Amino acid sequence: MTEQVQNVAKYICDEYRKLSGEPIDEMKLHKLLYYTQRESLAILNKPMFNAEFEGWKYGPVCRPIRAAFLDGQMIGILRGDISSDNAYIVRNVIEGYSSIESWKLSKMSHHESSWLNARKGLSHDEDGTAPLLLSDIKKDSQNVRPYDHLFDMYYDEFDDEEWFEDAERIVK
Repeated sequence: MTEQVQNVAKYICDEYRKLSGEPIDEMKLHKLLYYTQRESLAILNKPMFNAEFEGWKYGPVCRPIRAAFLDGQMIGILRGDISSDNAYIVRNVIEGYSSIESWKLSKMSHHESSWLNARKGLSHDEDGTAPLLLSDIKKDSQNVRPYDHLFDMYYDEFDDEEWFEDAERIVK
């Protein structure tokens, strides 16, 4: 199921606050949103949402989320409901990346070929708005070995295809 990017971002904000006890900053939100999209492509072989990222100088930024984010809150977005499969992926991304400082996540995103391709011809301190191509994010996803933090193992170590059902039961 393809989600609305605003719902995914709101879900990230809410889950991050539950985990850390603090509101998420905007830079971290954009990076976690990017990593969520990449992980969805790596695990499910499909994007979680259809919104684009742009190649800004501090990493991928989703403009609709930039416009809706203020002081750790998603303005005007009351619910962050997403499917249980997608929620599971988001929680894993938060578990894996939330303890990393925003600036470190920014630097990490600078190694993604999707961001590098969107930044071609720009200096490191120059603003840019070229989109990250979904095909490039998909290539980035092929370089990832997704890790399941709930089960403490890599996804490719699961014996069966029913891991979402098991995970869904545990998460609820």
